[in-house]
Amino acid sequence: MENNVTIIGIAGGTGSGKTTVVRKIVEALPPHYVAVVPLDSYYNDTTEMTDEDRKAINFDHPDAFDWKLLIKQVNELRHGNAVEQPTYSYLLCNRLPETVHVEPKPVIIIEGIMTLINKRLRDMMDLKIFVDCDSDERLIRNIQRDIVERGRTVSMVVDRYLEVLKPMHEQFIEPTKRFADVIIPQGGENVKGIGMLTNYIKTLVPEE
Repeated sequence: MENNVTIIGIAGGTGSGKTTVVRKIVEALPPHYVAVVPLDSYYNDTTEMTDEDRKAINFDHPDAFDWKLLIKQVNELRHGNAVEQPTYSYLLCNRLPETVHVEPKPVIIIEGIMTLINKRLRDMMDLKIFVDCDSDERLIRNIQRDIVERGRTVSMVVDRYLEVLKPMHEQFIEPTKRFADVIIPQGGENVKGIGMLTNYIKTLVPEE
């Protein structure tokens, strides 16, 4: 199956609009054509850590991810084998016992803040995309999301942005832009850019 599989990497800062871009690509392709592999599902297993150590995890550092497992599972999908994708809880700061069954598809989208930072993973990709967005817009989206999904207050989100997200973005995420084949400015709001991108992706996918 490997020759008929298109692997797309989509990176960008937290709150840049990556999920919107992924959704638009999925909607543009035939139903059941895409397997989405979120980088957020591949944070390291922290079962052996104390609660205090878990809460101190820097989720915006490359060392927070289980790259070995991610690369193994993308390889499995590329060769036509289903995988049991891990699930992760930001509230517990650990993996959950439940997994998500993912079947191989003609298009595999790997989506996450640091999707383009790992060379082994990057070398597997047929198309590398960086979703760009103004930092103030990303901060607003982070506040809206983290309050609802991660039980944080506004001040907690702002403090985390200034102390962790901003410096980690500048150190690790922004530099990966140079590896991208395509940069989508204005994030998920860039209708024309996303439209051009999805039209190009259609040309990479074999006819049904």
